[in-house]
Amino acid sequence: MKAEHPAATEYRLRLFVAARCEAVNLLRRQLAQAEHPRQKLRGRLRHGVEHGIPAAGVREHGERGPDAIPQFDLVPVARPAGERVVGVCRHFTLLHVAMLRAQGVAARARCGFGAYFEKGKFVDHWVTEYWNEAQKRWVLVDSQLDTRQRELFKVTFDPLDVPRDQFVVAGDAWKLCRGGKADSAAFGILDMHGLWFIAGNVIRDVAALNNHEMLPWDIWGAMARNDAELDLPFFDRLAELSHAPDEHADELRAVYEDKRIAVPRTVFNAVLNRPDPVH
Repeated sequence: MKAEHPAATEYRLRLFVAARCEAVNLLRRQLAQAEHPRQKLRGRLRHGVEHGIPAAGVREHGERGPDAIPQFDLVPVARPAGERVVGVCRHFTLLHVAMLRAQGVAARARCGFGAYFEKGKFVDHWVTEYWNEAQKRWVLVDSQLDTRQRELFKVTFDPLDVPRDQFVVAGDAWKLCRGGKADSAAFGILDMHGLWFIAGNVIRDVAALNNHEMLPWDIWGAMARNDAELDLPFFDRLAELSHAPDEHADELRAVYEDKRIAVPRTVFNAVLNRPDPVH
């Protein structure tokens, strides 16, 4: 029997959440609030504003690519539970990002940790970051949080404007822990926590900032299995760059050429426990 990758156990236990029309409702509210929803930013990291990159679908077994995307007609109301598409936070985020970009709104996917799922923990998570032209700032949006989830997790903030202390971008989580301001044991998911886990999300976030929004269970490059394998100065640098992407746009593009970060043609799919070609 083939040995399972160390990260596979976690991802096999991830809970898939039924997709809701809530993401569309969030988008409608967001665009209604925007002063100039079609205005494109110049001189900033737009991360694919002009091309609506669709979310890669996920089947029950974590497959990728066009064949994994169910085909449905668009409907203005929620489908019955048995007819809904399933996905994780990354799928909600990528779909939301694509919707915003299609409307000319600068948006990007961010990988990090949510503080609103489990008390005292920062749980592996993805959200949208979009440019609010009226307020001249980047805003975090959790498009996965529907009414039921907000009740379940007792979320009191507006998911259209997630506070930065409630979602911590991976690079910021790294800086907090390296600076002794947070405990790395609080960052991760299930029984998998630590600086090595944060480092993996730093790579995913930097890849996403370069328009490669990978599946959460994809493993490649410098993603380590434990803290002892980490190149600390390397991740210190990535955390600094990803903290202020607009200020470090050229450096982020350059650092992505590093084989420790760049998404290869084949990654390890921890759900399927096998090498997986990237489409």
